[in-house]
Amino acid sequence: MNMKQWLQVEYLPIPLIALMALTRFHHFGDVLHLPDASLAVFFFAGFYRKKAFFVFLLLLAGLIDYIAIANGTSSWCVSPAYVFLIPTYAVMWVAGRYCSKFKSLNAYELASSIGLMTLAASAAFIISNGSFYLFSGRYTDLSWAQYFARVVKYYPPYVGFAMVYGLTIYLIIKLFKSMPNTQTAYKEI
Repeated sequence: MNMKQWLQVEYLPIPLIALMALTRFHHFGDVLHLPDASLAVFFFAGFYRKKAFFVFLLLLAGLIDYIAIANGTSSWCVSPAYVFLIPTYAVMWVAGRYCSKFKSLNAYELASSIGLMTLAASAAFIISNGSFYLFSGRYTDLSWAQYFARVVKYYPPYVGFAMVYGLTIYLIIKLFKSMPNTQTAYKEI
């Protein structure tokens, strides 16, 4: 199997699962850890158009969170609002599913995909952040001014990290798609 085949849709779950497993332990990352890539993972998982993979990734995210908390990571984000991660990730998955129709990754298709990914990540932020502030029980006396001050603080890294991962994955795919098929090259020799 050549490298180009690994980036075809049927092989993409392996690196997506690995990326989630390696990054989900620290949401914004730190000096020793990469930031969470879950939004980008769910976006590219949408390319499969298989609901079973979406459900698998949800269960994997929950398992990783459980293991992280059991090993000392703060459980601050686990609250009644945690269930809203399902629609949060569904937004990313549906956007990825829509973008899966783009096959050539020309400038127009790439720009459309990046634009939709940005829009989906923004919607995901509204769902996850809004539900946390409304239903977690942690911010009972939070004013709108305080809420928007927190949005300004957390929105850029939330969407920014998703975009960095997304752009990196698209760049890798574009590079591999531009490589000549090694099997064809060997047949011509």
